[in-house]
Amino acid sequence: MEAFIYGFILAFSLILPMGPQNVFIFTQGINQPTYRKALPSILTASISDTLLILVAVFSLTMIADIFENLRPILLIGGFVFLLYMGWTIWKASAKERDQDPPATAKKQVAFAASVSLLNPHALLDTIGVIGTQSLIFSGVDKWLYMTATISVSWLYFFMLALLGRLIGHKDKNFIFRTVINKLSAITMWVLAIYMLFHL
Repeated sequence: MEAFIYGFILAFSLILPMGPQNVFIFTQGINQPTYRKALPSILTASISDTLLILVAVFSLTMIADIFENLRPILLIGGFVFLLYMGWTIWKASAKERDQDPPATAKKQVAFAASVSLLNPHALLDTIGVIGTQSLIFSGVDKWLYMTATISVSWLYFFMLALLGRLIGHKDKNFIFRTVINKLSAITMWVLAIYMLFHL
């Protein structure tokens, strides 16, 4: 279960910051007339993250298996990247627009897919962090790790839209979103230190 717990905490720390993808889901929770109307964006973002994680884990595993000497380099790269991601998230502002009009289902799908699949930060998160961290594990542990990271995306996007409905209008000063970003950065730094024990 260590692999599952590690994957869950890692993915959760990566997905917490209010970047373009999360802000869009959060905004749909606020602006859609019902929770059900936000489902197109939630499902699209969840499926997109799943595809990115599968590609990241399997492609980097293949590369590391072919070039065994690359494994320590990739792990060190993942460690450095976690430190960097934590620092950028710590400094980032949580202030984003949250008063956009409700988007249609087609627009939700198109936008959620674009901010998921074409977002450099999302690609760096999945390949640079989730993919490289998967090299720590093998066999069943790798599958547990991957399952945990995927499950976080699904759970989080459903909860984020719900949170948007519940507290979005009350967070006028972005205090909640700022605290979330700080906690995410600290978690990434802790995981980076934990990763050193696997090098």
